[in-house]
Amino acid sequence: MAIGYYIDRNKKNLRKLNDLLMELPDICSVYFIGISNDTTPLTRVNYARDLKIFFNYLIEFEKPFMKFKIKDISVQDLDKIDSMMIERFLNYTSYYDKVTGQVRTNTELGKSRKLSAVRSFLKFFFDKNLILSNVATKVKTPKIHSKAIIRLEDDEMTDIIDRTESLQGFSLHQQKYNDKLSLRDTAIVTLFLGTGIRVSECVGLNVEDINFSNHSFKVIRKGGNESILYFNEEVEEALKNYLILRESYKLPDSEHALFVSIQKKRMGVRAMEKLITKYARISTPLKRISPHKLRSTFGTNLYRSTNDIYVVAEVLGHKDVNTTKKHYADISEDIKKKASTSINLRK
Repeated sequence: MAIGYYIDRNKKNLRKLNDLLMELPDICSVYFIGISNDTTPLTRVNYARDLKIFFNYLIEFEKPFMKFKIKDISVQDLDKIDSMMIERFLNYTSYYDKVTGQVRTNTELGKSRKLSAVRSFLKFFFDKNLILSNVATKVKTPKIHSKAIIRLEDDEMTDIIDRTESLQGFSLHQQKYNDKLSLRDTAIVTLFLGTGIRVSECVGLNVEDINFSNHSFKVIRKGGNESILYFNEEVEEALKNYLILRESYKLPDSEHALFVSIQKKRMGVRAMEKLITKYARISTPLKRISPHKLRSTFGTNLYRSTNDIYVVAEVLGHKDVNTTKKHYADISEDIKKKASTSINLRK
């Protein structure tokens, strides 16, 4: 199993968290220990980053904290925070300068995530009866405007797979470079479209996780749970073709990663994202396609074939069926089109 990959990833995130704690109030250590049993290391790292921005804002712009250093902020000082400070903080994150001089912006989604971090932090100390109130609950969550679902149509799915195999549309120089990777890349694209796997799950796959006898493979899902997913004959063929190539790499016995880079080591998430973008630019230049968009494509197609949202949720690994809805939200467009042709104006 690829559990080793996830253990290593968690260790890296825990080291990042420890580094961030050196720049946060000492009370944050108590908070992060308190939420460690029901959050992942990555979630805690993201919370720590958002809290760092929040505390930097307080000591720079809010009078009760202007004479403070971040490390000096105590539990008692948290009662000086009011809801209007948090609202001003969210407004500040629309466009702000980091200490490094870099400019950062946040959409409603980014602001919502920062508000969640502040809410969780204050709620922890409020539940422990260490502060008088959790004023963050008085702050409205930014309204997140829905966006059009971006996914591949059937002909576009065919095209991106064909171009990944043939390298049609690339320059001769690009073809020469990508020719060594075509079988690997085809297997990755096909796996995304054929199973709806997450990019982190794909990166974490080991060779021994694949079971061709029953067309299945093991993944560690979001949250650390193990699950079995299944694939069709197209995915099987692409994987088998790639595995023949992989054998020629003469990798060390210690390297179990299914998908490896030209440096002969496990591919990373960023590398896999860039891979998908590279082929999508040729096949669907007007759409910004990522691994997650391929996952959405699979989710929509699965819903269309089953008409069962709970099946889709189970396969995609969603705990909340509402999360699944965004993967097939454009089904409503099919219903609208059907409705427009089903009504006869002259009877």
